[in-house]
Amino acid sequence: MTTALGEKIKAIIQANGPISVTDYFSLCLADPEHGYYRTREPFGRSGDFVTAPEVSQIFGEMIGVFIVHAWQRHGTPTDVRLVEIGPGRGTMMADMLRVVSRIAPPLFDSMSVHLVETSERLRDVQSQTLEPHGDKITWHDGFDEVPPGFTLIAANELFDAIPIRQFVRMPTGFRERMVGIDADGELTFAAGVAGIDPTLLPEPVQNVPVGTLFEISPARQAVMMAICERLRASGGTALTIDYGHLVTGFGDTLQAVRMHEFDPPLAHPGEADLTSHVDFQQLAETALAAGLHLNGALHQGDFLTGLGILERATALGRDREPHTQQVIQAAVERLAGAGEGRMGELFKVMAVSYPALDLMPFRPVD
Repeated sequence: MTTALGEKIKAIIQANGPISVTDYFSLCLADPEHGYYRTREPFGRSGDFVTAPEVSQIFGEMIGVFIVHAWQRHGTPTDVRLVEIGPGRGTMMADMLRVVSRIAPPLFDSMSVHLVETSERLRDVQSQTLEPHGDKITWHDGFDEVPPGFTLIAANELFDAIPIRQFVRMPTGFRERMVGIDADGELTFAAGVAGIDPTLLPEPVQNVPVGTLFEISPARQAVMMAICERLRASGGTALTIDYGHLVTGFGDTLQAVRMHEFDPPLAHPGEADLTSHVDFQQLAETALAAGLHLNGALHQGDFLTGLGILERATALGRDREPHTQQVIQAAVERLAGAGEGRMGELFKVMAVSYPALDLMPFRPVD
């Protein structure tokens, strides 16, 4: 089976030669005609995947608790910009705002909310979700449009949708992985001519078997750098939550999800969500190089437990019927549970601040 975007990509390759994994990734998600985020409804049960805020209101509430804590540690400034980059349906922001208004009215009253969203369709959904807060919220096409001033940032599953470059170990060293066309006219992976600076690899090339893949994302690092420069200029904290790993390593993490099932990445371009694991070590090194204070990175389960998700679940379930209590318990288990395949372990959470502040539940970095 082919897709409209698949045909377009094949035509590009036939005209100009193989394209990089980065370009393929970008076309799949953001092609103006056929890109996944331009044409699909990705979130929720009718979409292709369910994000943490869709699992339970408790997730966004815990992020709200963290935002209030960071604001307090920064000395309770007024006129705060609360920013979410890639806000999905607006579910997480709605849950955050409910908590902020309840436990920190002075913050809620003086802050403005800024949603960085390029999709008109998702903006419409967000404006419905956040209708009670309409006068507080401004939408922006880019993060650079958020007005200056003290800033608190939340980004859930932002970085995994930013394209990566892949390099494959050949007998002659690492070469950029490309997407080309095979003898049957189907999309296929191939090695290109571009190499990589060996100092970017976690270990020397000669130790690595032929066929091994290495991923790097200058585009993710550029977004992290923009966030860090903003915090250095205005003060504040940024929290990022994503599917990924804490230590740089080798391996292929490019994956497509279609109708809640994994799909081969080249099978349905434009009709499947394409992501890859986020390398938190690379993001952390970018933040440190920018002069920010790194609050470290934790498993999502440890982060949520440290913020009190178990206590909140108990309070939510109090005086409810057993079925509701079971639903709440199952959601907590899914969000914060450890073990194979659980979000609590697969997802990682990192915070950076300027000026330097140690923020709960992160442990001070030695």
